[in-house]
Amino acid sequence: MSKWYIGEGDHNDIVISTRIRIARNLADYPFPVRLDNKSKIEVNEKIRDALDGKENLTYTELKTLTRSQIVSLAERHLISPEFASNSDARALLMSDNEDISIMLCEEDHIRIQVMKSGLALKEAYDLADKIDTEINQSLKYAFDEKLGYLTQCPTNLGTGMRASVMLHLPALTAKGQIGSLASTVSKLGLTIRGAYGEGMSAMGDLYQLSNQVSLGISEKSAIDNLKTITLQLAAQERAAREEASKSIETEDAVFRAYGILKSARILSTKEFMSLISKVRLGAVLGMIKTDLKTINELMVSMQPATINAFVGKTLSLEERDVERAKIVRERL
Repeated sequence: MSKWYIGEGDHNDIVISTRIRIARNLADYPFPVRLDNKSKIEVNEKIRDALDGKENLTYTELKTLTRSQIVSLAERHLISPEFASNSDARALLMSDNEDISIMLCEEDHIRIQVMKSGLALKEAYDLADKIDTEINQSLKYAFDEKLGYLTQCPTNLGTGMRASVMLHLPALTAKGQIGSLASTVSKLGLTIRGAYGEGMSAMGDLYQLSNQVSLGISEKSAIDNLKTITLQLAAQERAAREEASKSIETEDAVFRAYGILKSARILSTKEFMSLISKVRLGAVLGMIKTDLKTINELMVSMQPATINAFVGKTLSLEERDVERAKIVRERL
């Protein structure tokens, strides 16, 4: 089955993926920060057992994975960087095609995450909601009539839901419009940041647009709002691309990037992401014949730890840059 980053979803020229994340805590236990490792493992196993036979998920204790394997999961957006930072008494439930990943004992007891290709907010939410209901059938959640679902971080109170889309916005970035867009969407209850979340820069012109508010708003309202703004941003990006496509400078930048990626013997992560962004733009504009699936997969699989995990050993920085260049030459 296709993984989220190589599928073909709606509006996939701009929307690379959709993610729904639901935070939950069990009523009978303190938040993970107040639990010892023995209690965390108990919580993890209760959640695993609650889903046994209901979803085809593999249970993995983080401590059984190598450092590269753990960081690779974060690079592929399957776990959060915070979850990857500590493997003690943490576990992961994940589907074979990686569209479902459930982090156990991160900031909250349960972080259900569903990823889909393109713009698929309803589809992703429906699956996350189904898993949420399945767990709740045998385990009682921490819930307050006024505050909704209780979470360690107050910003997740209420629905406990975060909906986000990953967007490729090279034309709006080139026009210097991301700053003003960030200011505009924040007034509409959304936030836009680099694709790896808070504090991360937007490598490869990839951005994550997500809802900021989970208290006093229904899941449907949050999703509808995000979808509306996503479609507006997509329309602005397409208009900016149309304008850029008339310029010989854009065509030159696309073909220079393509030429370097097809020829380079050493490629750093930063250089690769900058060049592949231009190639992706060129492919969407019909300037070059390169499959979007291949480009999307390279954007994810050429991250540092994912390369280490692929070759099965920890490479030096130079070895990794050489390996990245080799794989890109072969695949593009």
